Amino acid sequence: MHDILRLSTEELLSLFKALEAPGLEEMHGEYAALLLRQPTAVAALSGHLSLYNPLYPGMWLAKAFRPVGEGRGRGYNMFRHFGRVVQGYAMMTLVAPSRYDGRPAFQLVYRAFQSYCGFIHMVDEVRLLAAGQYLGIGTVGFSDAQRRVPRPFLMTGPVAPYRGDIGQERVGFKVESELPGLSGR
Repeated sequence: MHDILRLSTEELLSLFKALEAPGLEEMHGEYAALLLRQPTAVAALSGHLSLYNPLYPGMWLAKAFRPVGEGRGRGYNMFRHFGRVVQGYAMMTLVAPSRYDGRPAFQLVYRAFQSYCGFIHMVDEVRLLAAGQYLGIGTVGFSDAQRRVPRPFLMTGPVAPYRGDIGQERVGFKVESELPGLSGR
């Protein structure tokens, strides 16, 4: 794990492209999460202010998932906020083509739910790094160019069971609007 903490964003993205997607059924429970080296100083600052902010949403602890059937799943993030553990930022999960290489990746699509992460079009892609370790590449933005900037993170686990669903689904949401690789399926 120490080596992955030293890798540049470019090296992490190259590694990501060499990995395989975990299956939807495999991703069940809570996974400890850690932001890795970001591509720019601005991305590093915004990532830390967004994920490790003691005021809101709190200190980022984990991501959690559960399969729900028909090739889809659900999930959430967990934060420590003033001593309490809170869930936030619900997402839909599925295995779909990566925006980076077109190969399967476990995708976390936030726009399926009403939240700030949905508003900024956050999509995370995850691949299996080693037993119990997963390399993720997050993306955000309103344009294709913004959504191609990789924001790496590491997940380890599962470390705890899934706590329960949260979030209000976005009415009329079509996953193809966030994952262009699905439109040809």
